[in-house]
Amino acid sequence: MKLLEDAAAKRVDTTSGAFTFIDLFAGIGGLRKGFEHIGGRCVFTSEWDTNSQTTYANNFPDNHKIEGDVREFSKKPSLIPHHDVLLAGLPCQPFSIAGVSKKNALGRPHGFLCDTQGTLFFDTAQIIKHHKPAVFLIENVKNLKSHDEGRTFATMMNVLENELGYHVQSRIISSEAWVPQKRQRIFIVGFKKKSAFDFDKVELPDPESGPKLGSILDSNVDPKYTLTEHLWKYLQGYKAKHAGKGNGFGYSLFGPNDVARTLSQRYYKDGSEILIAQANNRPRRLTPRECARLMGFDRPGKPFILKDVSDTQLYRQFGNAVVVPVVEFVAEALKPFLVEALKEDARPAPKRRAANG
Repeated sequence: MKLLEDAAAKRVDTTSGAFTFIDLFAGIGGLRKGFEHIGGRCVFTSEWDTNSQTTYANNFPDNHKIEGDVREFSKKPSLIPHHDVLLAGLPCQPFSIAGVSKKNALGRPHGFLCDTQGTLFFDTAQIIKHHKPAVFLIENVKNLKSHDEGRTFATMMNVLENELGYHVQSRIISSEAWVPQKRQRIFIVGFKKKSAFDFDKVELPDPESGPKLGSILDSNVDPKYTLTEHLWKYLQGYKAKHAGKGNGFGYSLFGPNDVARTLSQRYYKDGSEILIAQANNRPRRLTPRECARLMGFDRPGKPFILKDVSDTQLYRQFGNAVVVPVVEFVAEALKPFLVEALKEDARPAPKRRAANG
């Protein structure tokens, strides 16, 4: 812990626009990529999943140690280095439509009643309360705003605004202007001091001008990604069965001129939400490399390293990730206001107690 104590006492020069940030519930580093894009320096990372840690470490080779369970640090937030910006990609399963449906079916709690995930918001709040960063950004699924008839979101806003005293705004942004995928996520931005930033006035690109699937698909794909005859027959039967009941459950088939549905962490199971049509053959899953492109992690001149973990784990990682160019866009919109916030917030880093103090 001594290294953390030493790092906590350091602060970069904010007059040049540089700033420090921490990356909580980091996944494979999508939020980090977005804020490094505008000149930020990550000083602390927390991600509990060991496979995600592997992918993160491979893609940030100059990285500090990746810490595990954030709850150990919310108990003693002084162990987290001083930072200007807090980033938190809160686990989405407790609030997502699919996650809530699954938990209801299994008779399990969701939202804040989900002890292992939902309450992690309060751990984040404890860290914000201690460090008082100039700005925070929290990302989650669109359904967070409507979960439990809006009570979940209202509770979060009460904590952030009334208990912690931040000026908070939120906006739901869909990704198809940047990548060929319809993926709606909510971004919650908080400023410690009132800012001229107005999230609602940030002009979004035209989604109709966004790329199509052909831009991320490979022409030669290993046959192992083609569905087996048995699985393809099962998915067709499953879709026909539910079509007869008047609902839309089942697989979705796409071609190079289409925009895909949302990639989910369950994609490894059968790939049914995004199947790629193949001439004279059964459809196939996206490859992990194509998923990396679909999420904006892998782009020309900016390769993303995929190694040391299985395809199953990579599918889960990308299904849980943020779309990198969307985060870059949000970061760019925030940048001038962040610089101003850091000027107003200029203060010496607090002294750290000894790790056993």
